[in-house]
Amino acid sequence: MQASPADGGSKVSTRATEMTRRMAERTRLSEGQYVKVRTLHIRLLTETAELRKQFAADAEATDKALADVQMRYEWDLAAILGPKKMVAYEEMKTNFTAANIH
Repeated sequence: MQASPADGGSKVSTRATEMTRRMAERTRLSEGQYVKVRTLHIRLLTETAELRKQFAADAEATDKALADVQMRYEWDLAAILGPKKMVAYEEMKTNFTAANIH
């Protein structure tokens, strides 16, 4: 999913860049990893916003859907980062989850 200006894509893009920069500072991402992680963050933010709208009336369904998105995000992130950088991510994770992103 790509963010577009019509759906707040500029805000999503800016937020994805901020998230990726913070992660890059802690995990020392290569340029290729940076691009992939930023794309992953755009997808995470876009899907999270869509699910919150879709399931706005059902908190339980929202929580389940967001948990699924978070699990897929972490799986994809692990594939990009590899074991050593994933450890650094895990250390900063408590302040860096989809649940904390508004």
